[in-house]
Amino acid sequence: MSVIEEERVRGGVFKDINADDEDQQPTVIESLCMNCYKDGSTRLLMTKIPFFKEIIISSFTCPHCNWTNTEIQSAGRIQEQGVLYTLQVKTKQDMNREVVKSDSASTRIPQLDFEIPPYTQKGSLSTIEGLVDRAVAGLEQDQPIRKGTDPAVAEKIDEFIQRLKNLKEVQEEFTLIIDDPSGNSFIENPFAPQKDTALSVTYYNRTAEQNAALGIAEEEKEDEKAGDDIDAMRNEVLVFNTNCPECNAPANTNMKLVQIPHFKEVIIMATNCDSCGHRTNEVKSGGATEDQGTRITLHLTDPSDMSRDLLKSETCSVLIPELEFELGMAAVGGKFTTLEGLLKDIKDLIVSKNPFMCGDSFTADRAGKLELFGQKIDKIMAGEMDVHVILDDPAGNSYIQNVYAPDPDPEMKIEKYTRTFEQNEDLGLNDMKTEGYAEKEA
Repeated sequence: MSVIEEERVRGGVFKDINADDEDQQPTVIESLCMNCYKDGSTRLLMTKIPFFKEIIISSFTCPHCNWTNTEIQSAGRIQEQGVLYTLQVKTKQDMNREVVKSDSASTRIPQLDFEIPPYTQKGSLSTIEGLVDRAVAGLEQDQPIRKGTDPAVAEKIDEFIQRLKNLKEVQEEFTLIIDDPSGNSFIENPFAPQKDTALSVTYYNRTAEQNAALGIAEEEKEDEKAGDDIDAMRNEVLVFNTNCPECNAPANTNMKLVQIPHFKEVIIMATNCDSCGHRTNEVKSGGATEDQGTRITLHLTDPSDMSRDLLKSETCSVLIPELEFELGMAAVGGKFTTLEGLLKDIKDLIVSKNPFMCGDSFTADRAGKLELFGQKIDKIMAGEMDVHVILDDPAGNSYIQNVYAPDPDPEMKIEKYTRTFEQNEDLGLNDMKTEGYAEKEA
């Protein structure tokens, strides 16, 4: 079956959630109850969460012993990078944060030296309190048997269960870490669109072992011959086959080296899907990581500032102090666009494509805050708000056009700074050895 045919089949099976769609009914399957070993029923619903992904919701009920079980499984694609969420739980309100946890995600609480390994629990859509309750229920399941066979171990487990239950009262702060190589897990930011100081999100490249666990085959790297004429490559648009990130249909990606005046050389990649019309572009730095980081502060004083060319690398964070807004690195990929285009992408990411703006996760308070944020972004693009836009790039590979070039721009401030150890760690520079790397360690 071709990719397009596969997508057509999936589109007929996985439908958007719609209460008025009478055809969207769960499939009922007779299945064995694992509690009393009598026949129960499992209901399966294949649907789409708006702005999130395709999922399979299953619910089992047994009419004999009243045992129930619910699960959620991802039916979407595995993301290009894994994701690591680190949350400092400080108040009882934090226990109500919504969490999407996939099968491949591991959960850790360092303060208790507690870990739920990947593939030991089914995926779930719950809260942090729900995750703790589920862990407690799993530990309590075989306690009656342990008390009869090994009372000492059962007593220690009871003590640990009590420590888990105490977490729900948040008498002391603790750290919750969710590490998902598939990139399909999520922890809610209740302060969106503002930055959540208690939540840290890190994206990383998977190891060969993690790819194998996810069932992803490692592609054999073919020997590539270096081009004889680098100038010819600069003038040539390279085309290679890929799949659309939205509908997964075959598409072409164009790649070209571009020299930005008064800056440096970059690589621009653009994908245009003929099937669904989706278009995307991504920018990579064509040079090395700079010796110092760069912080560019632009004071917006005129609507014409919206037409300034802008290069945002994937390591660059965006700040708007007047809105108390910060967009971390990797939240939006590398882009070569205008300032107006960047603000539109921010509005789409925070407001239009926010997975908690619809369905059961929707709240009027959250919708009001995000709608107000969207209105402020519109005012900035219309030149009706006096704000500063800051691009902070530890790699030094971001750029905003100087319309007064080669003279200095009176409304733009460019600062060079020395990176911190943590920033070098994020860029992978601390473990990089550029001199004597061929020498064997003594």
